[in-house]
Formats: sequence, C-alpha cells, structure tokens
Amino acid sequence: MILPRFLTCLLILGVAAASAAPATKPNLIVINIDDLGYCEIGPFGSTNRTPALDRMAAEGRKLTSHYAAPVCSPSRAALLTGSYPKRALPIPHVLFPGAAVGLNPDEHTIADVLKTAGYATACVGKWHLGDQPEFLPRRQGFDEFFGLPYSNDMGPVEDGTKNDFGKPRPATKAVPQKNAAKKAAKQVDPGDESTGLKGLAQTPLALIENETVIGRIRAEDQADLTRRYTERSVAFIRAKKDQPFFLYLAHSAVHFPRYPAEKFRGQSPNGLLGDWVQEVDWSVGQVLDTLRELKLDRNTLVLFVSDNGGPVFQGANNHPLRGAKGTTLEGGIRVPGLAWWPGQIPAGTHTDAITTMMDILPTLARLGGATLDAKRKIDGVDLWPVLTGNPAQPPRDSFLYHRGFELEAVRSGPWKLHLAKRELYHLGTDIGEAKDVAAQNPDVVKRLLALAEASNADLGVTGIGPGCRPLGRVADPKPIIALDGTVRADMAGAQKRFP
Repeated sequence: MILPRFLTCLLILGVAAASAAPATKPNLIVINIDDLGYCEIGPFGSTNRTPALDRMAAEGRKLTSHYAAPVCSPSRAALLTGSYPKRALPIPHVLFPGAAVGLNPDEHTIADVLKTAGYATACVGKWHLGDQPEFLPRRQGFDEFFGLPYSNDMGPVEDGTKNDFGKPRPATKAVPQKNAAKKAAKQVDPGDESTGLKGLAQTPLALIENETVIGRIRAEDQADLTRRYTERSVAFIRAKKDQPFFLYLAHSAVHFPRYPAEKFRGQSPNGLLGDWVQEVDWSVGQVLDTLRELKLDRNTLVLFVSDNGGPVFQGANNHPLRGAKGTTLEGGIRVPGLAWWPGQIPAGTHTDAITTMMDILPTLARLGGATLDAKRKIDGVDLWPVLTGNPAQPPRDSFLYHRGFELEAVRSGPWKLHLAKRELYHLGTDIGEAKDVAAQNPDVVKRLLALAEASNADLGVTGIGPGCRPLGRVADPKPIIALDGTVRADMAGAQKRFP
C-alpha cells in the first residue's frame, strides 16, 4: 500500500522525534557488575531470583548482543573512553596492585566529557584502571570516589582475598617485603606482561575515599561492600537530585572471592555466586526505587552491564554461549545488558543489534549535550536510536575481538571469523559457535579477513599499532598499603597504618 504523502511525512517525523535526544539534560547511571555471566540474571534465563532486574527489563530494553572485553581493566577502559581497549589502555591482560602504568590522565573519560556540560560525577566501587594517585578517578573527571582500586581478590591470603566465604584459605609461604617492593617498582613496557604485583606478592587491599585510604579490606569487610556501595550511590543521587548527575556504580560483586552479605547467603538456587547475584539485584532495586521516590525516573537513563563474561571454572553460567572470561569466544566477551528509562526507552523490548562498551560514552555525551573532541579518535557510536527502537539502520555493523595485543576474531553483521583457525560462525543462527561454516562461505571469510587486515594500520593485528595511545606512567610506583600495613604518605590522611 502506498501511503499518502502527509502520512509518510508524519511517520518519518514520529520516528525522528522518538530518536531525538530529550530537551532537558537527563541524569545518567551506569551499573557495571564484575564477572557476571550471560545467564545469571532472570531477564537472560537464570534461575537466580532477580525481581528488580526483571522489572528493569520489563520496563526497558534488553541488549542481547552487547560486547565488553575478555577481562576487567580493558573493558573498563573501553566503557569510560569510548575506544577499543587496545587504543586507550594497551596492556596484555589486567592491571595489578602497584603497577607503573594506568589509564592516561590525558584520556577523555565519560566523567571528563559530562563535566563540561555541567554534570556532577561520582565513581562508586571497583576502579581497576591504575592504583597510583595519578590514575585514580579524581584525576579522570570524577568529583567523588568511594571504592577499591582493583579487584577484590588482589590482596594477601590472610585477608581472605583468595578464598570464598566459608572456604579454607590456601596454603602459602611468606613473600619478603624486599621482593614485593622490587616487583612493584618494575617498569612496564608494552611487551612486558608484568603490570604490578601478582599472587602472593600482593599487598593489603585498600578502601579509598577520594584519594585517602580509609580502611583495609579483610574477609568480614568483603561481605559489606555491596551494601556500602549502594548506600553511597543512593546518597549521591539524593544530594545531586536538583542538578544533572552521572553515577558510575561498579560493583566488586560477583568477582571471586564470593562474599554475599549474611542475609543473602543460602537464598539462591546457585550457591554463593547466585546469592551474590541476588544481592546485586537488591542493590539495583535500591537505586531504581530511589529514582522513583525522588520522581527522577522519567529523567534518568540507567544502563546495566557486566565487564566481561563469567568464569565458568568458578561456576559462572554463560548459557547459551560458548566460552568463558578471558577468551574471545562469545561467552568471554558478550555480556547481559539492560537499558531503562521509562517514557523514553520502549518497555519489554530487546535488540540484537551489536552494542559495545565503547558506545556508552558517545551516547551519554549526546544525551547530556556534551561536545566530543573531534581530534581525538574514538571507536564508539551513538546508540540512542537503538535504545529507543528506531534505528534507520544499525549504527554498528562490525566489531573487533581483541585479547590483549592480539586481534583474535572479527564480526560483521551476523558473521564471526576466528582468525587463528579460520573458523566462521553465523551468530544469528548459531549463537553457541558450534558449527564452522567457513568451507561453505569462502566469500564471507575473504571479506572478514580483509576487515581484520584493514585494522592492522591502526590498532595492529599483533603488538601495538600506530593508533594505540600511550599509557599513563609513573617512575616510582608504590603499593597503596605495604605488607607491614603502612599507607603510602600521599594517601594516608590521618591514618598511617592499617596493620
């Protein structure tokens, strides 16, 4: 049927209006969970009870093809900078305590960008982009920071960082302080996989407020982290309710070691991991309920994501995806995503369009009325049309799967090619990457190989390409808390030791 010209115009105008950025500046919240598997919340098929997330999905939009990175630090760099991890944080794996390198303060983070548009900004929870003062959130555009500098497993055995709640601590032998200090001071270059203290050399885990150490995290404190993060987030929302704000809530849950609070233990059908997922759901509910109470829900976008796929060897569930954290199989890098904004994002919907952590920065910048630096290359695209369900065409057709310095796979549309073995999968019909169809589709293989080769002149297929930006670097890195409990002087405040 051919529509009359005026009806066609009205239809076009209606789609454009739905995709247009709101007239007033919305509040913006990103909730990032640590190591949450694809199938560990109700909206993605889990048996864990997640009523707040179920409601969030019912009132919003599921992002079923959302990509992060295989591990923590690169994923967080992509989220905050709008760039491929390799461009903004070219490291081989993740950052460890006392690393000489971190996210360069010259990077333009979401917080930096939104502050230019008048936003109040806060980071609550896990940072993991460098633990030296030069790299912490207050140097990266955030007005406030409360949380941990890195993962909750990066500490000494005696503090309960290497075992789940109720499990025995692994046997250890002491690491001399001089050896730990020597490792911490080691300079890092792009070809050196040492980016801080690892294993038994790790020093006590610090709880930081802004740039001051306010506590040492031991086993009993791990179980209180989700509550404390939630209370800080709710307090920030209440304090900033009369101005536009950006909250980045990055939970330590559900990363190993698993320490759900006492009232959540034994409440899920899936052990400690499920218990902690259900506590995360409670936390999300507290945030959303606060927005409703303050009548901010109609002017706030909330995004819920995970930083990478779940670690299957630790009991995570990525069904129906193949693979796990640390890999570029879908189970390692595709994560559950939810977008919620009543009245703006269509309720009870989903999208299979490719969305990524890199796309969050340009999307939030557009909504917040912030201008991006045209001279600084980013890889993200504005997802607002996808979130509202009105894209003229998917804004992103391709994706590069990096693992450290290596490009391991490429995707274009539904096609994914693993480069090492030239395995080709059609993700539209084979989300579990079970059937290699390279032999039947040589033209597709050729096209995806060309896509990979084209990236070599920018990010590099192996090693560091010319488009990778320099890491932040300090000459004399020091652990935040030394093995003897001494806090580094420039982060000690009134406290000098946490024995």
